[in-house]
Amino acid sequence: MKMIFDAHLDLSLNALEWNRDLRQTVAKIRETERPLPARLNGQAAGTVSLPEMRRGGIGLCVATQIGGCMKPRSFVANWESPSQAWAMTQGQLAWYREMQRLGEMVQITDREGLESHLHRWTDPIAAAERNEPIGYILSLEGSDSIVTLDHLDQAWQYGLRALGPAHYGTGRYAMGHDMQGEFPACGIELVRKMDQLGMILDVTHLNEACFWQAIEIYDGPVWASHQNCRALVDDVRQFSDEQIKAMIDRDGVLGAAFDVWMVVPGFVRGQSTPESIGVTMQHIADHIDHICQLAGNAKHCGIGSDLDGAFGREQSPSDLDTIADLQSLESILAKRGYSDDDVSAIFHGNFLRVLRRA
Repeated sequence: MKMIFDAHLDLSLNALEWNRDLRQTVAKIRETERPLPARLNGQAAGTVSLPEMRRGGIGLCVATQIGGCMKPRSFVANWESPSQAWAMTQGQLAWYREMQRLGEMVQITDREGLESHLHRWTDPIAAAERNEPIGYILSLEGSDSIVTLDHLDQAWQYGLRALGPAHYGTGRYAMGHDMQGEFPACGIELVRKMDQLGMILDVTHLNEACFWQAIEIYDGPVWASHQNCRALVDDVRQFSDEQIKAMIDRDGVLGAAFDVWMVVPGFVRGQSTPESIGVTMQHIADHIDHICQLAGNAKHCGIGSDLDGAFGREQSPSDLDTIADLQSLESILAKRGYSDDDVSAIFHGNFLRVLRRA
């Protein structure tokens, strides 16, 4: 088993907004949610918990804070003011701190901490048996909660190491993928401040105009934590080949996202099922392979599953029951001719390269 670095998980959102005790097994969480009246956000069908991550060798992840005040109002994690959004992210931070106190997770903020953690997860099976804490790099999905740039300094001090300026809709600092327009002046200031601090720029969710602006004005390391290919699913949420090539030129990495409407065309929320449209992990591999073909190598793709991003099995590949099934990608990629080194790069090595550079 290879260690997996999942570059996008909304763990604190699930713990606080969906009221999930992620220390429990996925089966126990589903059982707890089954009697509830409304079936929303993957209720009784979730795929992510800390024990299941250990079982699947996912010893390291990018874990998010998320609290926006975008217009029009987003369907998730959206508040009426920046101060409310900031307060939400601070509650999420408190949850991560509590997981650290309990020995469930450990925050990675520097190179020394990263290398020490990787050493403990050299053998993922043994690490899981020892119940090693899962490492996390703290990221902010959408920048609306950054009330002022002084708040960004505070966030850096408490360990924020990556930031995606946009989510859905019109943000305070950037335009989401579903909007038109460029960065406002304050957004350019934010990106430049990130550059000064040394934060990783997550270009996921940026619309095309903001994406190209960001690539031009930001000099530091970039990644797209959970991003698929427009050539395979023609939607503005996905990246065009030109955007992917720009990421390759910047030595960036794109994490394959598992939300099936981003994986295959034609999925309709509330109507389609993964089984009815036949989406499987093979289709995830198609997106990974497309990036590799554009790059001519396997150095610019990884995994950013987003498996807990307000959905569950009803919107995941049909052959995936829990996040532990990410391991099945190894045999899928091997059968397509990917070497053992290639698979290791995709599972963790490529995102680690960006982290080490940062």
